[in-house]
Amino acid sequence: MSTTIEKVAIVISKGSLEGIYPALILANGARAEGIEAELFFTFFGLDAIHKQRSKHIKLATVGNPGLHLPTLAGALPGVSDVMTQYFSQKMEHLDIPPIPEFIEMIADSGAGLHGCKATCDLFGLTLDDLIDQVKDIITVGDFYQLAAGGQIIYT
Repeated sequence: MSTTIEKVAIVISKGSLEGIYPALILANGARAEGIEAELFFTFFGLDAIHKQRSKHIKLATVGNPGLHLPTLAGALPGVSDVMTQYFSQKMEHLDIPPIPEFIEMIADSGAGLHGCKATCDLFGLTLDDLIDQVKDIITVGDFYQLAAGGQIIYT
């Protein structure tokens, strides 16, 4: 017996390229398949929807085992910038949009974007600090209500 996924609720908690893009790719894929998608940005994942920070997301080079780069090398000045530029160019070549454009595209497709109230309170952020596509700042309980009946994905 096959079950069809009708809704996904995606939690984005990391503020790096490799933390944000997987969630956006999943959300975009869901919407392309007609699957409802709700995105919940918490902790450093809020950088993806922060008006000033969303355009400056970098690849984490320190302690990132997927890069196969020694931790010390990743900590050298400029390495994060170079690696971010390298990956950004590769993604552009594959027609993967930059984070702000990707988020706008996903929101335009009908996905819901929500900031985490507890984290916004912790960081002193309000809805005015977040991009226009963010519907609201909600509690975890509100998110669970939005996620009801869906698959929760944590990135």
